[in-house]
Amino acid sequence: MAVASPCIDICKLDRKTDLCVGCLRTAEEIRQWRKLSDSRRRRILAERCRREAKLAWRR
Repeated sequence: MAVASPCIDICKLDRKTDLCVGCLRTAEEIRQWRKLSDSRRRRILAERCRREAKLAWRR
């Protein structure tokens, strides 16, 4: 089964981190999501905690 997109329809990129404030993916990851392997998608999702901390630190 394919790994689902983490998009929660809050699509706004933080310019300093290049992370979406909703799903915590980079703009490139969002664009490429459908083409990525499930293992790459899982790695991106596994980085959510680190990315959330990075985004919170910037605020």
